[in-house]
Amino acid sequence: METTRLIAIRHGETAWNVDTRIQGQLDIGLNERGQWQARQAARALADEPIAAIYSSDLSRAFETARAIGSAVGLDPVPDTALRERAFGIFEGRTWAEIETAWPEDTRRWREREPGWGPAQGETLEQVRDRVAAATEALAARHRGEQIVLVAHGGVMDALYRLATQQHLQAPRTWSLGNAAINRLLWSPQGLTLVGWGDTRHLDDAVRDESSA
Repeated sequence: METTRLIAIRHGETAWNVDTRIQGQLDIGLNERGQWQARQAARALADEPIAAIYSSDLSRAFETARAIGSAVGLDPVPDTALRERAFGIFEGRTWAEIETAWPEDTRRWREREPGWGPAQGETLEQVRDRVAAATEALAARHRGEQIVLVAHGGVMDALYRLATQQHLQAPRTWSLGNAAINRLLWSPQGLTLVGWGDTRHLDDAVRDESSA
């Protein structure tokens, strides 16, 4: 078979998600609710046929992946290509602090300029290309199987846009909920969307991230 089924999951909640503080590639762990969300996602996937779990090496994603791995008897494999977008000088700051310090950069960020990135950070084009290459490489190893990718809001956004062929500047109309279950299908022709934002395994509304 030429196709690979993908389950893509954003990490569980962190304290910085709650504080609207940009994490980027800083290594922030899960908060208590995030740990619970990871366990709930693991329970939801416990009976799924899963050939491998690949995860960002950042602890908030890898902790989530380990919970899923415990439920299905697999050790997650870390992959730096699944990291969140590098936000450079924005990292560690709240949205309000960024807007105050860099109003022009904030405008370009909010308008999702594809070729713009914060100083020492990545552009949206770079993130999309990184995610596309990583997903193709991992999926191609597992033709005819199902794998799990555990990553971040920016990675989930890139996957959705790749699967639906939406431009990087298209307004986001889909959720990026913590520990939501997203399903895609990969073939040599690219990604297609199967299902998105399944949160039935969580007993109340998950915290969404309004910007990647």
